[in-house]
Amino acid sequence: MAYVLEEIVRLSLSTLSLSAGFCLILTLLKVLQLYWKKKELIKIYESFPGPPSHWLYGHNHKIRQREELNTLLSWSEKYSPAFTRWFGGFMPVLVITHPDFAKAVFGRGDPKSMTSYGPLVPWIGKGLLVLDGPKWFKHRRMLTPAFHYNVLKPYVTLISDSTKVMLDKWEQLITQKKSVELFEHVSLMTLDSLMKCAFSCSSNCQVDNDLDYYVRAVYDLTYLVFQRFRFSFYHSDFLYRISAQGRRFHEACRLAHLHTDKIISERKKLLQDEREVEKIQKKRYLDFLDILLCTKDENGDGLSDEDVRAEVDTFMFEGHDTTASGISWLLYCMARYPEHQQRCRKEIQEILGDRDTVQWEDLSKMNYTTMCIKESMRLYSPVPAVWRQLSKSITFIDGRSLPKDSLVSVNIYALHWNRSVWKDPEVFDPMRFSPENSSQRHSHAFLPFAAGSRNCIGQQFAMNEMKVALALTLLRFDLFPDPAKPPEPMPQLILKSQNGIHLLLRRLHGDHGN
Repeated sequence: MAYVLEEIVRLSLSTLSLSAGFCLILTLLKVLQLYWKKKELIKIYESFPGPPSHWLYGHNHKIRQREELNTLLSWSEKYSPAFTRWFGGFMPVLVITHPDFAKAVFGRGDPKSMTSYGPLVPWIGKGLLVLDGPKWFKHRRMLTPAFHYNVLKPYVTLISDSTKVMLDKWEQLITQKKSVELFEHVSLMTLDSLMKCAFSCSSNCQVDNDLDYYVRAVYDLTYLVFQRFRFSFYHSDFLYRISAQGRRFHEACRLAHLHTDKIISERKKLLQDEREVEKIQKKRYLDFLDILLCTKDENGDGLSDEDVRAEVDTFMFEGHDTTASGISWLLYCMARYPEHQQRCRKEIQEILGDRDTVQWEDLSKMNYTTMCIKESMRLYSPVPAVWRQLSKSITFIDGRSLPKDSLVSVNIYALHWNRSVWKDPEVFDPMRFSPENSSQRHSHAFLPFAAGSRNCIGQQFAMNEMKVALALTLLRFDLFPDPAKPPEPMPQLILKSQNGIHLLLRRLHGDHGN
């Protein structure tokens, strides 16, 4: 019996030794693999030097969230026109901050980098934002009619109605000395507008908060995706899934999808009735969901249920928070620069006369207002950066190259502040966008909606909404910054403020404030 026990112990120890040795060999092989991978990555990006980085943390430890924009601006000035930024020790990205380099990237049509956009897929699915190849081309072609001016034209009145609800709320909130935090209100307003314009749905979300769960879900998802990208620990799908943030992310996805699925289900029930289809086709305007469910390709095939859901979620994400960011920063600029605020107000009063609702024909007449909107987006780019993964090697104007599969980020925020392109970029100067100055500027110096074949398909919708929101706000209120609460720009998926965007509002009296 003792002999048997000794033999069992001996075999167990032998097995443990073999296992330990096997694990040690695997560990050494993994270390060697990472070592050679690191050497290869350094060699690929060595012609694009950047600030010194840690072998494991990369540049993550050098960038604090509150200081990220200023840090990147200082790096972009020192290492222009492009530099390598390391996200951890094994993920280098070429950060582009000059229009010549941006033009080279946007002129190609490379796919979005799944390294940066992949974490969005559980939320928005595989729609236009992340699709690639023939399927992306098919979807882009099928969805383009949704943004024709004949489709956008009737939306102006609906956006006006949603904006007025927001302004009525502000009337109840304003006091002489207490500022209003804008972003949450503007975000609800853009959601309300989007529901009406894209889905023919009056949600009343601005007043009864029935959809507050959805808005909160979008807030959480935007923040959580950014946090996952920022911290290399969360890059592992397994580790993220079991983490508290990962569980929170998937719960927010579930809530957002509940909202989306409900809208699609209700519309599909209507489309099962031929009489309802005829009504939809004859109604005074087609919404985004109408076009998604009714559009056909050249073979007569429509979008699958999965594709419809992905495009709906993508449109709700891109058309909601991104536009809310643009409008909020625009109103802040108007408050900060009162002489431009007054000039915009005067132009709008002359265009509208006695009317208090903006019409389609008014938008093209808002020349100075449009210049101010563009200057606001230059200073505070709603989308701070876009990413591409090279589908083939690229050679830039100075002869430097990157191979296929390299990661590239066009930092739009830094591009718009590039001192070699823009004189005194910190100065708010709408005349930069006068016809004369615009014609002399580099074609890729101003890229709030990106450029090339993968530019923002909804940019005209966004511009229209910004014009309507600004016009009606300036007719109702005089805007002032809150000196006690200056905003702190912070890049997430969109540009937000760490502490919100607070303005003091004063009601204008008389006809349109005259």
